[in-house]
Amino acid sequence: MTPPEIYDLRGLNCPLPVLKARKRLAGMTVGEQLWLETTDPLAVIDIPAFCNESGHRLVSTEPMSEGHRFLVERGA
Repeated sequence: MTPPEIYDLRGLNCPLPVLKARKRLAGMTVGEQLWLETTDPLAVIDIPAFCNESGHRLVSTEPMSEGHRFLVERGA
C-alpha cells in the first residue's frame, strides 16, 4: 500500500481548507488516506466536523510548527 499523499492547504483560511479537502477526497476511492496540512487555527474544529458530517474517518491529528496536519480516510 502506498503512503498517503500530503495535500498542502497551508496559508488558506476558513472555509477554503474544508472546501478543497472535500473536492480532493471526492476524487479518491473509499479507504484511501490523505494528509491535510493547514495553518488555519480554525482547522482543528473544522476538519473533524467535516469528517464527521461527510462520513470520512479522522485517523490522526498532529501539531506542526505553524499549524496542524490531519490524516483523513475517505469514507463511503
